[in-house]
Amino acid sequence: MIKNKFFLLIACFVISGCSSTKNNTVTKDNLSATDLLPYGRTAITNNQLELISSAVHFGFSFEGSACEIYASVPEWLDHNYIQYELDGVYQKRIKISKDQSGPIRLTVPGTSKHSIWIYKATEATTGPVFIEKISGKNIRSIANSNVPLIEFIGNSITCGAAADTSEVPCGSGVYHDQHNAYYAYGPRVARMLGAHYILSSVSGIGIYRTWNKLEPSMPQVYDKTDFQPAGSRHWDFTKYAPRIVSIALGTNDLSNGDGKSPRVPFDSTKFVNAYTSFVQFVKSKYPNAQIVLLNSPMVTGDRNILLQQCLNTIKTNIDKLYPSGKPIQLFSFQPMKARGCTGHPSVDDHALLADQLFPFLKNLLLH
Repeated sequence: MIKNKFFLLIACFVISGCSSTKNNTVTKDNLSATDLLPYGRTAITNNQLELISSAVHFGFSFEGSACEIYASVPEWLDHNYIQYELDGVYQKRIKISKDQSGPIRLTVPGTSKHSIWIYKATEATTGPVFIEKISGKNIRSIANSNVPLIEFIGNSITCGAAADTSEVPCGSGVYHDQHNAYYAYGPRVARMLGAHYILSSVSGIGIYRTWNKLEPSMPQVYDKTDFQPAGSRHWDFTKYAPRIVSIALGTNDLSNGDGKSPRVPFDSTKFVNAYTSFVQFVKSKYPNAQIVLLNSPMVTGDRNILLQQCLNTIKTNIDKLYPSGKPIQLFSFQPMKARGCTGHPSVDDHALLADQLFPFLKNLLLH
């Protein structure tokens, strides 16, 4: 059983405009875990919705001045974060602690109808957030309208890790205290496009090795629901059918490591072979998706040239293997001097990355 649960009571400030969603036809005052319609990797665990992946999210509407979210973290996890959007406007992150008791109450006068989207701010390897139920007057689950879906596969950059220092400065707290998946480049550019999104990302991961050791690599964890190499739950890829799959890997393969663990030079042959096989796996799950390979804004100079040469080779390999399929697309970010923690992009840097990627993905969605 999950222990140390506490209740989040979120009241919604009246802000004009509602998201363009369609409502579930069932009207009631409570939504159970199975009533929610999430986007991203989740599971039903002990009758609760387990939010797993970065930026996994769900929406609901209600009437009145308040709604209650019954949320918790497992007892082994000190704290985690969700964030929320009210009537189409981002609000803030909310810290969920294992030792916090009683409800968090935010109320304002008013009886209007509102929409809320809840997002997990942190990545899968940080640990889950559990949602038992949500209460509110005439509350309904909402699902996004029939718009394109984009999956973003990547590393800590894609997670939005080390990006947000507004509450906990760099060098303080724990690693996920600066996570902000909502403001990562993928969710940003998807919102700009009017598209939905899911993030499949793990900090430190690469295509054949991590930033400071040999494993796990993305091919080893991608089919695991929680991205854990020893995970026993396998993800059901039939849940979603993305129009575009964006893959941004290579930063950590090219890393010099931590200076402590043994690190052999980057092996371009291993990289290309492993990446080619991984793209084949992705295509086997999403045969109709347009696959895009991205370079890294954190990889510069000769390493960026090498990375882009490898990506060109991977494109050639895949296009030959699937002559009747959609050709692989390549996109290159401009080099960036990151302003987040430990060399990662900041929240503002992610906005710049989204601006760069937007016209490219927009063109793909039009064709």
